[in-house]
Amino acid sequence: MKSYLSLITFSHTVFALPFAIIGFTLGITQPGAQFLWTDLLLVIACMVFARSAAMAFNRYIDADIDKKNARTAQREIPKGVITPKNALYFVIANAIAFMLCALMLNTLCFYLSPVALLVILGYSYTKRFTWLCHFILGIGLALAPIGAYLAVTETFQTIPIIFSLIVFTWVSGFDIIYALQDEDFDKSNNLYSLPAKLGKFNALVVSIIIHFNTALLVWYAGMYPLFGTLYWVGAGIFVAMLIYQHLIVKPTDLSKVNRAFFTANGIASVVFGIFVITNLLREAI
Repeated sequence: MKSYLSLITFSHTVFALPFAIIGFTLGITQPGAQFLWTDLLLVIACMVFARSAAMAFNRYIDADIDKKNARTAQREIPKGVITPKNALYFVIANAIAFMLCALMLNTLCFYLSPVALLVILGYSYTKRFTWLCHFILGIGLALAPIGAYLAVTETFQTIPIIFSLIVFTWVSGFDIIYALQDEDFDKSNNLYSLPAKLGKFNALVVSIIIHFNTALLVWYAGMYPLFGTLYWVGAGIFVAMLIYQHLIVKPTDLSKVNRAFFTANGIASVVFGIFVITNLLREAI
């Protein structure tokens, strides 16, 4: 079990899960909606199973690439801890579990679940043919808020879409930062990424522009009458973490990439989620 949790980097679930719960909370605070513990648990299960399927599939597809890269050669499949066949079985099991949980939520979620799987599993191929791979990953994680909202309401509304756009720009931007580590490897192995295409400096500039748009979307969401002081406290911390990661990562010094990627973004997601959810529940009461 420990090896499989490591395979999917389970701790990184912290990035999108708070936004899924934000989407769920937006749903249950709508007029006529009701809170059910079973729905919340199913939303969390969908998030965990979908992400587990996506991460395991990425490791399965990239096993040969990971073996060549000194940074990733110690991952479970290249190292032989988990066989490719067993990793694929793990992917299938999680994909099926995701669809079953979606079915237990409502038929709309079930009908849309194959589309979600297509996006999150298809991402694993994109680095082979387009530098837009970072944005495909962003789309995959951005499905969390709107998917959780649909789980409760079965309707599309503007506000959860805005939170999905926040996730899209936020994830796309920090994935570019993470990809800085593999610029030379990607170039030598004909893989596509923004750092490989533009170089470290220009890729960081693009990431800054994307994260500036994240900050704008966070501000725009706060204009909705649903939100008050608590939202703005969480928003301030979230934006501060965006700024922080760009201050500590330099084109000539990538030693703090992991701190920016996991620590800063993990704090940003959890703290923002806590303040937004608390704000929504307090206003509803």
